[in-house]
Amino acid sequence: MHATTGERDLRKILATAAGALLAVTAAVLTAPSAAQAAGAPTGFHVSDGHLLDANGNDFVLRGVNHAHTWYTTRTPQALKGIKALGANSVRVVLSTGDQWTRNDTADVAAVVEQCKASRLICVLEAHNTTGYGEAVAAVPLSRAVDHWRGIKSAVEGQEKRIILNLGNEPVGNTGYEKWTYGTADAIKSIWIAGFRHTNMVDAPNWVQDWSGTMRRDAAGVFASDPDKNTVFSIHMYGVYDAAVEVQDYLNGFVAQKLPIVVGEFGDAHSDGNPTRTRTWRLPSSWESATWVGPGVETAAGPSTWTWPPTSTSAAKRSRPCP
Repeated sequence: MHATTGERDLRKILATAAGALLAVTAAVLTAPSAAQAAGAPTGFHVSDGHLLDANGNDFVLRGVNHAHTWYTTRTPQALKGIKALGANSVRVVLSTGDQWTRNDTADVAAVVEQCKASRLICVLEAHNTTGYGEAVAAVPLSRAVDHWRGIKSAVEGQEKRIILNLGNEPVGNTGYEKWTYGTADAIKSIWIAGFRHTNMVDAPNWVQDWSGTMRRDAAGVFASDPDKNTVFSIHMYGVYDAAVEVQDYLNGFVAQKLPIVVGEFGDAHSDGNPTRTRTWRLPSSWESATWVGPGVETAAGPSTWTWPPTSTSAAKRSRPCP
Protein backbone atom coordinates (compact mmCIF):
# COMPACT_ATOMS: atom_id res chain seq x y z
CA MET A 1 0.00 0.00 0.00
CA HIS A 2 1.38 3.42 -0.94
CA ALA A 3 1.78 5.96 1.86
CA THR A 4 -0.61 8.91 1.75
CA THR A 5 0.65 12.46 1.51
CA GLY A 6 -0.22 12.93 5.17
CA GLU A 7 1.72 9.85 6.18
CA ARG A 8 4.77 10.97 4.23
CA ASP A 9 4.56 14.41 5.83
CA LEU A 10 4.19 12.87 9.28
CA ARG A 11 7.25 10.67 8.74
CA LYS A 12 9.25 13.80 7.93
CA ILE A 13 7.95 15.53 11.03
CA LEU A 14 8.69 12.59 13.30
CA ALA A 15 12.15 12.18 11.80
CA THR A 16 13.10 15.77 12.65
CA ALA A 17 11.07 16.40 15.80
CA ALA A 18 12.96 17.16 18.98
CA GLY A 19 12.48 18.85 22.35
CA ALA A 20 12.70 22.48 23.35
CA LEU A 21 13.22 24.23 26.67
CA LEU A 22 10.96 26.69 28.38
CA ALA A 23 11.60 29.46 30.85
CA VAL A 24 9.72 32.45 32.13
CA THR A 25 9.97 35.23 34.68
CA ALA A 26 7.89 33.83 37.52
CA ALA A 27 5.04 34.92 39.70
CA VAL A 28 5.74 33.97 43.31
CA LEU A 29 3.80 30.87 44.31
CA THR A 30 3.73 28.95 47.55
CA ALA A 31 4.79 25.29 47.31
CA PRO A 32 4.66 22.58 49.98
CA SER A 33 7.69 22.51 52.22
CA ALA A 34 10.74 20.39 51.42
CA ALA A 35 9.86 18.18 54.37
CA GLN A 36 6.64 17.25 52.60
CA ALA A 37 8.34 16.35 49.35
CA ALA A 38 9.15 12.75 50.19
CA GLY A 39 9.60 10.14 47.51
CA ALA A 40 11.53 11.34 44.48
CA PRO A 41 10.20 10.43 41.00
CA THR A 42 11.24 6.98 39.83
CA GLY A 43 10.16 7.32 36.21
CA PHE A 44 10.26 10.26 33.84
CA HIS A 45 11.66 13.35 35.52
CA VAL A 46 12.95 16.82 34.78
CA SER A 47 16.54 17.75 35.56
CA ASP A 48 18.28 21.01 34.67
CA GLY A 49 15.77 21.70 31.94
CA HIS A 50 15.93 18.20 30.44
CA LEU A 51 13.18 15.61 30.33
CA LEU A 52 14.86 12.36 31.36
CA ASP A 53 13.59 8.81 31.25
CA ALA A 54 13.81 6.43 34.19
CA ASN A 55 17.39 5.55 33.22
CA GLY A 56 18.46 9.17 33.25
CA ASN A 57 18.65 9.51 29.47
CA ASP A 58 17.42 12.56 27.57
CA PHE A 59 14.00 11.87 26.07
CA VAL A 60 12.40 13.70 23.16
CA LEU A 61 8.67 13.21 22.69
CA ARG A 62 7.90 12.47 19.02
CA GLY A 63 4.34 11.51 18.28
CA VAL A 64 0.74 12.38 17.49
CA ASN A 65 -2.61 12.67 19.26
CA HIS A 66 -5.24 9.94 19.31
CA ALA A 67 -8.87 10.79 20.16
CA HIS A 68 -9.44 7.64 22.20
CA THR A 69 -12.48 8.77 24.16
CA TRP A 70 -14.55 9.13 20.96
CA TYR A 71 -13.05 6.18 19.06
CA THR A 72 -12.23 3.59 21.71
CA THR A 73 -12.54 0.61 19.36
CA ARG A 74 -9.94 2.06 17.00
CA THR A 75 -7.24 2.56 19.62
CA PRO A 76 -5.33 -0.75 19.38
CA GLN A 77 -4.88 -0.48 15.61
CA ALA A 78 -4.23 3.27 15.77
CA LEU A 79 -1.38 2.79 18.22
CA LYS A 80 0.21 0.19 15.95
CA GLY A 81 0.01 2.59 13.02
CA ILE A 82 1.43 5.46 15.03
CA LYS A 83 4.38 3.32 16.09
CA ALA A 84 4.94 2.12 12.53
CA LEU A 85 5.46 5.70 11.38
CA GLY A 86 8.32 6.16 13.85
CA ALA A 87 6.66 7.75 16.86
CA ASN A 88 7.92 7.08 20.38
CA SER A 89 4.87 8.53 22.12
CA VAL A 90 1.16 9.18 21.76
CA ARG A 91 -1.06 11.76 23.44
CA VAL A 92 -4.34 10.04 24.32
CA VAL A 93 -7.62 11.92 24.74
CA LEU A 94 -9.60 10.89 27.83
CA SER A 95 -12.91 12.08 29.25
CA THR A 96 -13.71 12.83 32.89
CA GLY A 97 -17.35 12.06 32.13
CA ASP A 98 -18.55 15.66 32.33
CA GLN A 99 -19.25 16.00 28.59
CA TRP A 100 -18.51 12.64 27.03
CA THR A 101 -18.58 9.06 28.32
CA ARG A 102 -16.10 8.68 31.16
CA ASN A 103 -12.97 6.65 30.56
CA ASP A 104 -12.92 4.61 33.74
CA THR A 105 -10.10 2.78 35.51
CA ALA A 106 -10.42 -0.40 33.46
CA ASP A 107 -10.48 1.49 30.17
CA VAL A 108 -7.43 3.63 31.02
CA ALA A 109 -5.53 0.57 32.26
CA ALA A 110 -6.24 -1.12 28.92
CA VAL A 111 -4.94 1.92 27.01
CA VAL A 112 -1.76 1.87 29.08
CA GLU A 113 -1.22 -1.80 28.26
CA GLN A 114 -1.85 -1.15 24.57
CA CYS A 115 0.72 1.67 24.61
CA LYS A 116 3.21 -0.67 26.26
CA ALA A 117 2.52 -3.35 23.66
CA SER A 118 3.24 -0.82 20.90
CA ARG A 119 6.29 0.50 22.75
CA LEU A 120 4.87 4.02 22.99
CA ILE A 121 5.14 6.42 25.90
CA CYS A 122 1.59 7.30 26.90
CA VAL A 123 0.73 10.97 27.47
CA LEU A 124 -2.76 10.86 28.97
CA GLU A 125 -4.85 14.02 28.86
CA ALA A 126 -8.20 14.97 30.43
CA HIS A 127 -10.13 16.69 27.64
CA ASN A 128 -13.15 18.10 29.47
CA THR A 129 -11.26 21.19 30.64
CA THR A 130 -11.02 22.49 27.07
CA GLY A 131 -11.71 26.23 26.99
CA TYR A 132 -12.81 26.59 30.63
CA GLY A 133 -14.14 30.08 31.32
CA GLU A 134 -15.33 30.41 27.74
CA ALA A 135 -16.74 27.03 26.70
CA VAL A 136 -19.97 26.50 28.64
CA ALA A 137 -19.57 22.74 29.17
CA ALA A 138 -15.91 22.84 30.17
CA VAL A 139 -14.82 22.00 33.71
CA PRO A 140 -11.95 23.44 35.79
CA LEU A 141 -8.61 21.73 36.35
CA SER A 142 -9.74 20.83 39.86
CA ARG A 143 -12.35 18.55 38.31
CA ALA A 144 -9.67 16.94 36.15
CA VAL A 145 -7.64 16.29 39.32
CA ASP A 146 -10.68 14.51 40.76
CA HIS A 147 -10.74 12.31 37.66
CA TRP A 148 -7.06 11.43 38.02
CA ARG A 149 -7.67 10.50 41.64
CA GLY A 150 -10.52 8.25 40.56
CA ILE A 151 -8.40 6.28 38.08
CA LYS A 152 -5.17 6.35 40.07
CA SER A 153 -4.80 2.57 40.19
CA ALA A 154 -4.65 2.47 36.37
CA VAL A 155 -1.54 4.65 36.24
CA GLU A 156 0.17 4.13 39.59
CA GLY A 157 3.48 2.33 39.21
CA GLN A 158 3.65 3.28 35.51
CA GLU A 159 5.74 6.43 36.00
CA LYS A 160 8.33 5.04 33.57
CA ARG A 161 5.76 4.87 30.77
CA ILE A 162 3.17 7.58 31.45
CA ILE A 163 3.10 11.38 31.49
CA LEU A 164 -0.02 13.05 32.86
CA ASN A 165 -1.30 16.00 30.82
CA LEU A 166 -3.47 17.32 33.64
CA GLY A 167 -6.06 19.04 31.46
CA ASN A 168 -6.38 19.92 27.78
CA GLU A 169 -6.54 23.63 26.90
CA PRO A 170 -7.74 24.42 30.43
CA VAL A 171 -8.44 28.13 29.94
CA GLY A 172 -9.95 29.92 26.96
CA ASN A 173 -9.67 33.61 26.24
CA THR A 174 -11.82 34.63 29.20
CA GLY A 175 -10.31 34.61 32.67
CA TYR A 176 -6.90 33.50 31.45
CA GLU A 177 -5.31 35.62 34.17
CA LYS A 178 -6.25 32.82 36.57
CA TRP A 179 -4.14 30.27 34.70
CA THR A 180 -1.05 30.72 36.87
CA TYR A 181 -2.57 29.96 40.24
CA GLY A 182 -5.09 27.45 38.89
CA THR A 183 -2.32 25.41 37.28
CA ALA A 184 -0.09 25.62 40.35
CA ASP A 185 -2.96 24.47 42.55
CA ALA A 186 -3.64 21.50 40.26
CA ILE A 187 0.02 20.46 40.37
CA LYS A 188 0.09 20.63 44.16
CA SER A 189 -3.23 18.77 44.43
CA ILE A 190 -2.07 15.93 42.17
CA TRP A 191 1.11 15.63 44.26
CA ILE A 192 -0.82 15.56 47.54
CA ALA A 193 -2.96 12.77 46.02
CA GLY A 194 0.20 10.68 45.73
CA PHE A 195 0.97 10.91 42.01
CA ARG A 196 4.67 10.91 41.14
CA HIS A 197 4.39 11.12 37.36
CA THR A 198 5.80 13.86 35.20
CA ASN A 199 3.08 16.49 34.81
CA MET A 200 2.39 18.19 31.51
CA VAL A 201 0.46 21.47 31.77
CA ASP A 202 -1.18 23.35 28.90
CA ALA A 203 -1.00 27.11 28.35
CA PRO A 204 -4.06 29.41 28.48
CA ASN A 205 -5.80 31.05 25.50
CA TRP A 206 -6.79 27.67 24.06
CA VAL A 207 -3.10 26.79 24.64
CA GLN A 208 -1.85 29.34 22.11
CA ASP A 209 -0.77 31.72 24.90
CA TRP A 210 -1.19 34.84 22.78
CA SER A 211 -1.30 36.77 26.08
CA GLY A 212 2.16 35.52 27.05
CA THR A 213 0.82 34.34 30.41
CA MET A 214 2.58 30.96 30.45
CA ARG A 215 5.69 32.44 28.92
CA ARG A 216 5.80 34.93 31.80
CA ASP A 217 4.75 32.73 34.73
CA ALA A 218 5.97 29.21 33.96
CA ALA A 219 8.99 29.40 36.26
CA GLY A 220 6.72 30.10 39.21
CA VAL A 221 4.40 27.29 38.24
CA PHE A 222 7.37 24.94 37.97
CA ALA A 223 8.50 26.01 41.44
CA SER A 224 5.09 25.06 42.85
CA ASP A 225 5.75 21.38 42.00
CA PRO A 226 7.34 19.71 45.04
CA ASP A 227 9.11 17.26 42.71
CA LYS A 228 10.06 19.91 40.11
CA ASN A 229 8.75 17.43 37.57
CA THR A 230 6.58 19.48 35.23
CA VAL A 231 6.83 20.15 31.50
CA PHE A 232 4.87 22.82 29.65
CA SER A 233 2.81 22.50 26.48
CA ILE A 234 1.95 25.01 23.76
CA HIS A 235 -0.44 24.32 20.87
CA MET A 236 0.59 26.10 17.70
CA TYR A 237 -2.24 26.99 15.34
CA GLY A 238 -3.25 30.34 13.85
CA VAL A 239 -1.34 32.48 16.35
CA TYR A 240 1.85 30.88 15.01
CA ASP A 241 1.38 31.27 11.28
CA ALA A 242 4.96 32.35 10.58
CA ALA A 243 8.23 30.59 11.34
CA VAL A 244 9.60 33.60 13.20
CA GLU A 245 6.70 33.39 15.67
CA VAL A 246 7.40 29.72 16.37
CA GLN A 247 11.09 30.37 16.87
CA ASP A 248 10.53 33.45 19.02
CA TYR A 249 8.14 31.67 21.36
CA LEU A 250 10.34 28.61 21.87
CA ASN A 251 13.59 30.55 22.03
CA GLY A 252 12.01 32.84 24.58
CA PHE A 253 11.85 29.86 26.96
CA VAL A 254 15.24 28.30 26.35
CA ALA A 255 17.36 30.48 28.59
CA GLN A 256 15.75 29.56 31.92
CA LYS A 257 15.91 25.79 31.53
CA LEU A 258 12.28 24.70 31.70
CA PRO A 259 11.05 22.00 29.28
CA ILE A 260 8.33 22.69 26.73
CA VAL A 261 6.64 20.60 24.06
CA VAL A 262 4.48 21.54 21.10
CA GLY A 263 1.56 19.37 22.09
CA GLU A 264 -0.49 20.08 18.95
CA PHE A 265 -0.16 21.92 15.66
CA GLY A 266 -2.00 22.00 12.35
CA ASP A 267 -3.12 24.11 9.44
CA ALA A 268 -6.56 25.20 8.15
CA HIS A 269 -7.28 26.82 11.51
CA SER A 270 -10.03 29.30 12.32
CA ASP A 271 -7.61 32.11 13.19
CA GLY A 272 -4.89 31.53 10.61
CA ASN A 273 -3.32 28.97 8.35
CA PRO A 274 0.08 27.85 9.71
CA THR A 275 1.08 25.47 6.93
CA ARG A 276 3.95 23.17 7.77
CA THR A 277 6.14 24.34 4.91
CA ARG A 278 5.83 27.95 6.03
CA THR A 279 5.66 27.68 9.81
CA TRP A 280 7.99 24.78 10.47
CA ARG A 281 10.80 25.87 8.14
CA LEU A 282 13.28 26.00 11.01
CA PRO A 283 17.08 26.31 10.94
CA SER A 284 18.88 23.10 10.00
CA SER A 285 20.54 23.12 13.41
CA TRP A 286 17.09 22.60 14.97
CA GLU A 287 16.43 19.55 12.83
CA SER A 288 19.48 17.71 14.13
CA ALA A 289 19.00 18.64 17.77
CA THR A 290 17.72 16.30 20.47
CA TRP A 291 16.28 17.28 23.84
CA VAL A 292 18.79 19.92 24.77
CA GLY A 293 20.44 21.70 27.64
CA PRO A 294 21.54 25.26 28.26
CA GLY A 295 23.46 26.93 25.48
CA VAL A 296 22.46 24.38 22.83
CA GLU A 297 20.19 25.30 19.94
CA THR A 298 16.82 23.64 20.24
CA ALA A 299 14.11 22.11 18.15
CA ALA A 300 10.37 21.75 18.63
CA GLY A 301 8.84 18.34 19.21
CA PRO A 302 5.51 18.76 17.43
CA SER A 303 2.48 16.47 17.60
CA THR A 304 -0.19 16.70 14.92
CA TRP A 305 -3.77 16.77 16.17
CA THR A 306 -5.41 13.92 14.30
CA TRP A 307 -4.83 10.24 13.64
CA PRO A 308 -4.78 8.81 11.01
CA PRO A 309 -2.76 11.61 9.34
CA THR A 310 -4.36 13.64 6.57
CA SER A 311 -3.01 16.21 4.16
CA THR A 312 -4.29 18.91 6.53
CA SER A 313 -5.29 19.02 10.17
CA ALA A 314 -8.60 20.71 9.51
CA ALA A 315 -10.29 18.59 12.17
CA LYS A 316 -8.58 20.70 14.83
CA ARG A 317 -10.23 24.06 15.28
CA SER A 318 -10.21 26.54 18.14
CA ARG A 319 -12.85 24.52 19.94
CA PRO A 320 -12.05 20.80 19.60
CA CYS A 321 -14.92 18.40 19.29
CA PRO A 322 -15.29 14.76 18.28
